[in-house]
Amino acid sequence: MKQEINRHEVIEKITPLIENTAMRYNLIPIEIDFEKENHRWFLRIFLFSYDHNVTLDDCEHVTRSLEDFLDELIPCKYNLEVSSPGLERKFKSDKEYKYFTGRNISIKLKEPLDGEDEIIFKANLIDYNEEKKEIFVKRLEDEKELILKLDRIKNSRLYIEDEII
Repeated sequence: MKQEINRHEVIEKITPLIENTAMRYNLIPIEIDFEKENHRWFLRIFLFSYDHNVTLDDCEHVTRSLEDFLDELIPCKYNLEVSSPGLERKFKSDKEYKYFTGRNISIKLKEPLDGEDEIIFKANLIDYNEEKKEIFVKRLEDEKELILKLDRIKNSRLYIEDEII
């Protein structure tokens, strides 16, 4: 008999372990995803650090620290993938605006701002207000400061110009 796996329950069960393990290495899991693809389960953990770029060693340390404990908590075979989010990855949650405050981002709006034509622009993320669900940014092209409600944003991602990471 096939065992039904509730991916949300699994994520809920393993998240505290992943967060505590990442914290030991001065890392933050910005995304934890447990998905079934082509009849195989994948646990993907994306790590971020405020004080350094996430390295292969960081990912390896977290992987080795988690493996045995995760095997006890996840009731099926799975593939574990631990990595940094990468530059081209769209933000998947609102909390990423908090993590990436101070960094440059590319923003795609659902519709142009009043009196403007463009829906895509680059900006420095100055602040994130979790209660109001809005961000405060300074557009790079003209240094105009904007407050944007998150529900007006189609997607966002980090923007790095001429910088090798």
